[in-house]
Amino acid sequence: MAVFTPHTDNEIKQMLSGIGLNSMADLFREIPSSFGPKSFDLPQGRTEYEVMAEFKRLAAKNRTGYANFLGGGYYDHFIPAAVDAIANRSEFYTAYTPYQPEASQGTLQAIFEYQTMMARLTGLGAANASLYDGGTALYEAMAMAVKFTNRGKVIVDKGVNPLYTRILKTYTINLEIEIAEADLKDIYTDREKIKSLIDDNTAAVIMQNPNFFGIIDDYSDLFEYAALKGALSILAFYPVSLGILKKPAEMKADIAVAEGQSLGLPLSFGGPYLGIMAADKKLVRKMPGRIVGETKDKNGKRCFVLTLQAREQHIRREKATSNICSNQALCALRAVVYLSLLGKDGFRNLALLNLEKSEYLKNRLSQVKGIEVKQGQTFNEFTIKLPAEAKEFAGKMLAKGISSGLPASIFYRGINNYLIVAATEKRTQDEMDAFVKAAKEIL
Repeated sequence: MAVFTPHTDNEIKQMLSGIGLNSMADLFREIPSSFGPKSFDLPQGRTEYEVMAEFKRLAAKNRTGYANFLGGGYYDHFIPAAVDAIANRSEFYTAYTPYQPEASQGTLQAIFEYQTMMARLTGLGAANASLYDGGTALYEAMAMAVKFTNRGKVIVDKGVNPLYTRILKTYTINLEIEIAEADLKDIYTDREKIKSLIDDNTAAVIMQNPNFFGIIDDYSDLFEYAALKGALSILAFYPVSLGILKKPAEMKADIAVAEGQSLGLPLSFGGPYLGIMAADKKLVRKMPGRIVGETKDKNGKRCFVLTLQAREQHIRREKATSNICSNQALCALRAVVYLSLLGKDGFRNLALLNLEKSEYLKNRLSQVKGIEVKQGQTFNEFTIKLPAEAKEFAGKMLAKGISSGLPASIFYRGINNYLIVAATEKRTQDEMDAFVKAAKEIL
């Protein structure tokens, strides 16, 4: 076994002897051999120049330049150059976890401003930072609800992003938490089904707005019903949509979570992203991650500190609310810069532009023979029903330089001809007209 450490053979023997072992292999003897490496037959090492040449060759295989109508929770939004310019400054780019407030005022203030923006965006009383992405934020929200209510059942509407639901199931596989999924009526929420699932052991009801198929809804009635039964309400939202849609707090949600990628973060092949969480103040002591507070120093000057740290694993260890600890402050900073550049009116105008682009494409596609646009209020994403399999259609559209959308059958059985289409502010009229023209030719 090769040992990649600076220690000599004699030093290694001394260390192994100190813990009662004879060889390095003894360190791994509890691991079944079936899980071990099949071989160490690795290719010969290469020079830096050769490695870079290989990476460039592989990168050249990527096809770019598609008109992108993909969504499904991650969206192709415009990012102002100022976001990169500020976020790439060394004082932000190299900042680490701000455990020493006296040396981390800039990072702490950035997180504080981010929390303030998220609280205002959602209408809820408190927000945190340092969650990984939308899916893990939803799990943390669910865990909060279970601990707060001391109940073990969670109801998840099937209109919630199925990637998020997979994360919930993965994180809870060894926990005594029941996840009950409520079937949809086609692509719409089945309210009576959800109500029928709520019982005295229900910790939370989880909904998404707009849902995975793009349908906008108001869940105030469901959340009020859940509250009567002693359950909390969790809403997964799309940040840009809140420029014009009802806030989670206005729907009586107790916890709101989101994927923050749409707020100034590039798609970047899947990350790093930003998990947004805001909650009612009654839940603040159950929130994971970190919360920055504003105070005054001994000279009366405004300053910032990490607050409620007792919940974190570096202090409470196994009694911690959560073991999440990574510093996502750089991603949060991008969101702060992005929202600051837009301002309140700009953010609303961005949401309206997304709505208008989507409505234009939706109306054009509804006139194409063979395409049925599913009914319902939508934001910048909607579902169409095709006379052929959506995967086949999407493949043919790719050949024409258009990434036409997400086939629903990737996540849902029995709807092979449903395609989920997104149109952000970046999509031009020419691109949308080309989408319609290509769809006519293919169908």
